[in-house]
Amino acid sequence: QVQLVESGGGLVQAGGSLRLSCAASGSIFSINAMGWYRQAPGKQRELVAKIHSGDKTNYADSVQGRFTISRDNAKNTVYLQMNSLKPEDTAVYYCFAEGRVTTSRTFGSWGQGTQVTVSS
Repeated sequence: QVQLVESGGGLVQAGGSLRLSCAASGSIFSINAMGWYRQAPGKQRELVAKIHSGDKTNYADSVQGRFTISRDNAKNTVYLQMNSLKPEDTAVYYCFAEGRVTTSRTFGSWGQGTQVTVSS
């Protein structure tokens, strides 16, 4: 069982910044990738950013150049630095992690979600 605990959401004005954190705990053998999805009201959940074990990163086009994902492997923690926030970034942000609990068993876990609201 792998648990993810998120923090850092909140209310910010357009142009401001927020930093999200997500810590994984439990029976973790290795983590292949961690990242963030978001879901706005009435919309589908979409990938925001993902970081792989070799530090390769992927970003949604809409956040490229404004958001930065990073990872502390020793703490099994992923961060999302969000700058130049726009009202359209308003959503619930969900952390995810995928990896192995043993050499032969994989896991995929989600956080509970954290609200990010950007006012215009």
